[in-house]
Amino acid sequence: MARIDTAAFGALYDRHCVAAFSLARRIAGVSMAEDAVQDAFLDLWRSASRYDVSRGPVRAWLLGIVRNRSIDALRRLDVHERRRADATRLEEWLAAPDVTEDHVLRAEASTAVRTALARLPPDQLKVLELAYFGGRSQSEIATELGVALGTVKGRTRLALDKLRIALEGSAPAPG
Repeated sequence: MARIDTAAFGALYDRHCVAAFSLARRIAGVSMAEDAVQDAFLDLWRSASRYDVSRGPVRAWLLGIVRNRSIDALRRLDVHERRRADATRLEEWLAAPDVTEDHVLRAEASTAVRTALARLPPDQLKVLELAYFGGRSQSEIATELGVALGTVKGRTRLALDKLRIALEGSAPAPG
């Protein structure tokens, strides 16, 4: 291999690829094992001239490279996941002012509706409560309150008109 012999490299690959893939799979998982093994064999091909027989067998050297590439792959994944999590937190943080603004607008609208309802005469408020919160029809309200249907309709219309006028005055200017 040191002489850039492709046949020697092929023989080396055939002899050690299963062990290399098995090691990479145990360290980095199946999804990253193939890339780690490919990177390791490329490193082996590029640095074959640096191999020193006195330091141990080729298999140990190769598996050391596979181990390092697998750990590097895990580190890259960890960094990538942390960056993705940081980006998600940043997006949430940047979106927070919109959420806060919406919350404030809803709170203001809610306060305006409560104030307008509190200003209604009790008989008109009762008709709206029974209709909107009680789910009753105008006929049912008339029967329950012991008043004419026309009276319920009139109170409903008056109450809604008063609410519309009160809420038009409290609505924020169009942006």
